[in-house]
Order: sequence, then C-alpha cells, then structure tokens
Amino acid sequence: MATIREIRRRIRSVQSTAKVTRAMEMVAASKMRRAQERTIAARPYAERMGQVLADLAAQRQAGDEIHPLLIQRPVNRIAVVHISADRGLCGGLNANVNRRTVSFVLEQSVPVTLVAVGRKGRDFMVRYGQEVRAEFTRLGDRPSILDILPIARVVIDDYTDGLIDEVYLSYNQFVTTMTQRPVLWRLLPIEPATIEARLNVEYIYEPSPDEVLAELLPRFVEMEIYHAVLESIASEQSARMVAMRNATDNANELIEDLTLTYNKVRQEMITKELLDITGGAAALA
Repeated sequence: MATIREIRRRIRSVQSTAKVTRAMEMVAASKMRRAQERTIAARPYAERMGQVLADLAAQRQAGDEIHPLLIQRPVNRIAVVHISADRGLCGGLNANVNRRTVSFVLEQSVPVTLVAVGRKGRDFMVRYGQEVRAEFTRLGDRPSILDILPIARVVIDDYTDGLIDEVYLSYNQFVTTMTQRPVLWRLLPIEPATIEARLNVEYIYEPSPDEVLAELLPRFVEMEIYHAVLESIASEQSARMVAMRNATDNANELIEDLTLTYNKVRQEMITKELLDITGGAAALA
C-alpha cells in the first residue's frame, strides 16, 4: 500500500490538474459563445446566397456559355477540403472528422488529393500516406473572410484548370453544445438548388444575370468554405469545453477517492502506533 507521503503528493498533483482543466473549460466556454454567435449569424447569408444562385441559374438560356465552376465532367481526380482543429483536448472531434474523410477516400476508385485546413487533420493524413495538395494552419479562433481566400483560390484554380474534377468539403458541423456532426458534401461543380414555387420571384439583374452569376460563383465558394471553418471552430470550442468539464469532474472524483484512502492509511498508522504503545506499556507492567 502507498505511504501517506505518496498519497498526499498524488492528491496535490490531481488538484493541480483539476485547476488547469477548470481554467481551460472557462476559456473554451467564453470562446464558444463568440464562435456560436458568428456561426449562427453566417448561416442566413449562406442560405440566401444559395437562393440567389438558384434564381440566376434558372434564368440562363440554352445557348449561354456555362461558367467553369458549373461545368460537370468525367471524374478522374477528386479534391477534399479537410477542415479540422489545430489543437487537441477536444474529445473525439478530430478523430471523427478524420475517420469520415478517410472512409470517403477509401471508397473512391479515382485518386483523391487533400487540402488540409488545421494541423490535426494535416498530421493525420500525412501519417497515413494521403496526398496533401496544400495545408493551411494557425487560422486562429476568429478568422476573417480574407484568411479563407487562399484556400478558395487553390480550389477554384485547380478546378478551372482541369487538375481536379470534383471538390468536397469535410468539417464538423455545430448542432448543439453537446453535439457536433462530421459532414462531407460536394462543393464543386456547383449545382444550384431548385427554387420553391412560393419563392420563385422574377428579379431584374444589372448588368445581366450571366455577369452577376460569373461574379457571384467564386464568392459563393469562398463563403461556403468560410462558413465551414466557422462551424468547425464552434464545434471545437464546444467539444473542448465539454471535454474539460468531464476531466475536471473525473479529477474531483479521484481526489475524493484518494482522500478516503489517505484517511484510511492514516487511521491504520495511528491504530498501529497505539497498539505498539499499549503493548509496550503492558510489557513493562
């Protein structure tokens, strides 16, 4: 059995760990609120942009030239924009999105290249021998749309140059504080959504629908990647807050168990010393 000194040292060590995890939980909670607000605020804009794209695509005539980002061609190579966190200590968040992406890669019969956003996803893909076309790390907790432009430029240029034929977006979607869902969906070629009859209003675009569509399509790709990054950050902070809360609770339970063990060992030592004293006194009597 461990000595009193060893148990006391372990209790102090666990108490220090509990203080650290508690502080990390509070920091993650503060960051999570800001990240959630930005994510929720960006959703209506992304949805509305999709509706505008659908309306513009519906106004194209049969003989109009198709924008390069709308062209569908035989798939010979696929790219995946894989978004993960730069740091760990957020439960199974990174592992879930990594598994989702790897499962997709293994299901494909054509080569797949990756654009890694986040250090954890990049390290995982490099470790397992996947081809990484580009990597972007250290975006921070509050990235702007300007930070996303290089990622979108790599994807758009490779697609328009014919180096890749499809682009998918993989990230953790924020659902609730306790739930984050790994999702993967096709970004390019862009397939405009269908418009509901009640929302089908005939708008007038200047200078022309084709010119507006040509300008809007790259912005749509940038916005979708930016929105995915915001979703990933909100998911990361939520998962980290929950993980640190669980770690703090486990540390407190361990402290209680160690304190109980400490008291038992201390009582045994006191009892043994009393017995020795009583036995010595009886021997002298």
